Amino acid sequence: MPLTPDTPLARKVAPSPNQGERRGLRPDMLILHYTGMESGAAALARLRDPLSEVSAHYVVFEDGGTLQLVPESARAWHAGAGAWKGATDINSRSIGIEIVHPGHAGGLPPYPEAQVAAVTALGRDIAGRWGIPPERVLAHSDIAPERKEDPGETFPWLRLAAAGLGHCVPPAPLRDGRFFAQGDSGPPVEALQAMFALYGYAVPVTGTFDPRTAAVVTAFQRHFRQARVDGVADSSTITTLRDLLAALPPATDPSSRG
Repeated sequence: MPLTPDTPLARKVAPSPNQGERRGLRPDMLILHYTGMESGAAALARLRDPLSEVSAHYVVFEDGGTLQLVPESARAWHAGAGAWKGATDINSRSIGIEIVHPGHAGGLPPYPEAQVAAVTALGRDIAGRWGIPPERVLAHSDIAPERKEDPGETFPWLRLAAAGLGHCVPPAPLRDGRFFAQGDSGPPVEALQAMFALYGYAVPVTGTFDPRTAAVVTAFQRHFRQARVDGVADSSTITTLRDLLAALPPATDPSSRG
C-alpha cells in the first residue's frame, strides 16, 4: 500500500532511507535549502541514495510539484552541523524543504513563480500544523553561515513573509556611513555580535570582527538585506538587524521546547 503524504500539498511519497528518530525533540524550525544541482532528477536521486547520507522531508520542483521523502515525524538529514539560539541538533528539531534550483554555481537565477507559490503554501501548512513561529523559518545559511549559502540572495523572503511565512522587515536602504569589517575590534563590534547572537546566530561575542562574524553578516544579508552581500556590517545591515530585533514577539525560549 502506498505511503500517504503528511500534507495534501505533496503529490506522493518517494521514500528516502536517509532518516532516523528525532532524539526526543519535536519540530519547531523550518529550514529552506536549494538543491544546487543541474536538475531535479539528479537532486532527487542524491536525496534518496543511501550512500549520500543526505535527505529532506520535501522537494519542491520548478513547476511547483512537491514530493515527500521523509515523514515529518522522523529526523531527515538536511541541516548538517549548525546552530540556532543555542540549539545544535537542528535535524532533530526541524523540517527541511529542498527547492530545486541550480544555486550560486548555476548563476543564482530567479526562483520560478510556481515554485515560490508552492514553497509558500507548503511552509505555511507545515508551520501551522507544528506551531512553528515565523522567526524560526530560516535559511540553511542562517544555521551554518560558514558552510552554506542556500537558498541564496535571490530567494524572495519578503514575499513569503507577506504571505504569512517567516519573519522579515523591509531592509534599510543602502547609504554611506560608518561600517565594520574584518580586522575591526572594540565595544561597537562586541555590541554588533551581541545583536546577532540575540537574534539567533551562533557568533561568539568577542569584540573582534573575525571570519566567523563576517560569515554571519554575509548570511544575514543573504536573507534579510539582499541588495548587497559582502560581509561588511554597514549602516543598512545594522539598521535592518535592529528593526528585526524590535519586531520579534515577546521573549520566549524556543530552544527549551521538547
